[in-house]
Amino acid sequence: MRYGYARVSTTDQNATTQEDALRQAGCDMIRMEKKSGTSREGRSELETLLAFLRPDDVLVVTRIDRLARSIADLQTIITEVKAKGAQLQCTEQPVDTSTAAGKAFLDMLGVFAEFETNLRKERQLEGIAAAKERGVYKGRKASIDRKQIHEMRRQGISPTEISRRLGIGRTSVYRCLEQGADDLGRPSNEKV
Repeated sequence: MRYGYARVSTTDQNATTQEDALRQAGCDMIRMEKKSGTSREGRSELETLLAFLRPDDVLVVTRIDRLARSIADLQTIITEVKAKGAQLQCTEQPVDTSTAAGKAFLDMLGVFAEFETNLRKERQLEGIAAAKERGVYKGRKASIDRKQIHEMRRQGISPTEISRRLGIGRTSVYRCLEQGADDLGRPSNEKV
């Protein structure tokens, strides 16, 4: 079997180009997900594919950075693929895990993918710092309406029900109520 794996980082990105390339590469099954490649955590489609691999199967990606943006994650994934007797192929990069040169090239691609991620993070932090100096960076807007939470609690609605109605975590409701306990006329250490 030839398994294809496509990945994009954000919900506004489209994996159609990757999926088309994987179909052209003869993939029998293609799994796609919208998750960051900086970590393996939460990438259920990748985990499913790795679990399905059998001897002589091939895991196909368009580029190594679609598989991992961390050299440690890449090496772990490659080790798992090899342990199952399977191979890794890339449609846009000459990766051949069966040769010494292919392994070295694969590691170099992994290093560059991680380097690119680190550069992006540095540029983002520099941009935020510059915006703060100019006084235009205010941070992310609050996603929780504290007044609404306090009003619902005053109406006798339980924190669990507030979290369900607002679609937020119960911990966030408790934290909001605890921080604003003085506003409710209760001592701040009283449980809500």
